[in-house]
Amino acid sequence: MKKKILVTGGGGFIGGHLANFYEKKGYKVICADIKNKKFWFQINPKIKNLVADCRDPIITDRLSKNVDYIFNLACDMGGMGFIENNKALCMLSSVININLLKSAKKNKIKKFFYSSSACIYPSYAQKDYKHPKLKEKDAYPADPEDGYGWEKLFNERMCRHFYEDFGLEVRIARYHNVYGEYGSWKDGREKAPAALSRKFAESIFHKKNKIEIWGDGNQIRSFLYIDDCIRGTDLLFKSKFRDPINIGNDKYVTINKLVNILEKITGHNVKKIYDKTKPKGVDSRSSDNTLVKKVLDWSPRISTEKGMEKLFNFVYSEYLRTKKKNGI
Repeated sequence: MKKKILVTGGGGFIGGHLANFYEKKGYKVICADIKNKKFWFQINPKIKNLVADCRDPIITDRLSKNVDYIFNLACDMGGMGFIENNKALCMLSSVININLLKSAKKNKIKKFFYSSSACIYPSYAQKDYKHPKLKEKDAYPADPEDGYGWEKLFNERMCRHFYEDFGLEVRIARYHNVYGEYGSWKDGREKAPAALSRKFAESIFHKKNKIEIWGDGNQIRSFLYIDDCIRGTDLLFKSKFRDPINIGNDKYVTINKLVNILEKITGHNVKKIYDKTKPKGVDSRSSDNTLVKKVLDWSPRISTEKGMEKLFNFVYSEYLRTKKKNGI
């Protein structure tokens, strides 16, 4: 019989891509998401797609019955503009993971995946522009991103304790700024790659040459294209490694450099307008991939330049489609 996978947060960006990946691999996939289906980023008709609220333990018990594997990607999150202004909502996502872990134990799930984040890393370790790469061991002493980062770090430990106390096999990925097609680009939850792609689309459409940048543009980040993320996730899930591990790009850029990349992609040069009153996040963050290379023999294959070209083409086509739909 086909192995059955439950993907919570399946209507979201990474969840949708992950569900499609495993459906193509021959697994029987169930997607669950709290959102109305008209707001799902992808819907695969070969997958059982359910609108469900995993904050209800009765729901998680039902969803996980007769399931082999659970991938939990359900949480309230977004870019810095969202997480800095919705800390309580982000923290409440803990309820989802706790319910799913309890249901996994009850229903004897074979393996459980939790999507953590680079936001678990302490703020004091993200101020050095010369050494932005974060190793897994840098997570402690803890001082994560307020709200969202604390929720992720807490649930990493919950997963670990469910293995230690109950023998539940867990896998934990610390994702670093995953981007790509079929994700947020205009709803206030978008991250820098999609937000900047949208701003370029607007600038080109309206024949203007100004782009607003949050902060001073010198913030260092690394961005991981979705295909590399899914490949790394699959390798981790199939491995025997239970500790949290970075799934990110170790090639970093500044936000200013990301704008320059979009200028080359589009042939559209812009004047950068800096708004230092807006949330800009930490100064310096990138993934140290020493451990993931050793354990999984995984490295990103898609450059930031190539990934951003794919993302911009998607966002620009969606932007034009929206304009046409609105008769503009």
